[in-house]
Amino acid sequence: MLGSDGTKKLSFRQSIRDGDLVIVYEKRDVMKAVEVCETSVLQNRFGVFKHSDWIGKPFGSKVLSSKGGFVYLLAPTPELWTLVLSHRTQILYIADISFLITYLEIVPGSLVLESGTGSGSLTTSLARAVAPTGHVYTFDFHQQRAASAREDFESTGVSSLVTVGVRDIQGEGFPEEFSRLADSVFLDLPQPWLAIPSAGKMLKQDGTLCSFSPCIEQVQRSCETLNSNFRDIRTFEVLLRTYEVHEGKMDSFQSNEGVSLRSPPCKRRQRSSESNTVHDSSSSPAVMARPCADARGHTGYLTFARLKCLS
Repeated sequence: MLGSDGTKKLSFRQSIRDGDLVIVYEKRDVMKAVEVCETSVLQNRFGVFKHSDWIGKPFGSKVLSSKGGFVYLLAPTPELWTLVLSHRTQILYIADISFLITYLEIVPGSLVLESGTGSGSLTTSLARAVAPTGHVYTFDFHQQRAASAREDFESTGVSSLVTVGVRDIQGEGFPEEFSRLADSVFLDLPQPWLAIPSAGKMLKQDGTLCSFSPCIEQVQRSCETLNSNFRDIRTFEVLLRTYEVHEGKMDSFQSNEGVSLRSPPCKRRQRSSESNTVHDSSSSPAVMARPCADARGHTGYLTFARLKCLS
């Protein structure tokens, strides 16, 4: 799991200990977060796995079950945590997260304000981006959701870099104690335009803001509010297309010159008597790539703006 020393530097422990959080990888699209307990077992279609066998092994280890099946024990990086966490709200995924961290210019030492916390998917990545000397202050109006997020940050080892507050940012704005201290502000709210004036007061000169909204009408109204105190206003939609790459077999035929080509697109293979230029041959292995059938489409719009310099 992620650990932190006195300087809040994030690092992964070399070996798994009792009480650690691990990501159990069964196959590409089947992973789960498991807290290691020496007396517990994990049972799945591959067999029964004793947690006691995991303790002391390095992250990334392949472990066997009682009947010979296996899983991999992975460290809970922010990327993997995003894929296995409990969804208390709609979350941001890796494509949006990586884009906004870059565009908000978040670097080690940055002070970042976030509202709302939600399931904590983005917050975990923000914590790693600001480590070892920065800090993320995240707010959610829902008390139980905030409490669950604190527990998750403890489990993933980023609690020293994240402070979770319960506050209605749309109605109350950000706490005045952060006035002119924030390098970046992120808003994930139903009515972000209500929080934009407060966000502008929190930012340092030339600070950056990002608002995530699923609907273009929210974007339009937010941009109207941003125009008064912000510049360089831009909106992006990040669409990710994933490909499956694997080795398989495809039919081929050879010309007289010996060049291997794909089979012609016909229902019946040509007979040798019908053509003296092609010959039947067995299927040959090839590396093939095709788009994944479950590719994720629209998630939301990311609107960025930079605070105007004070005169």
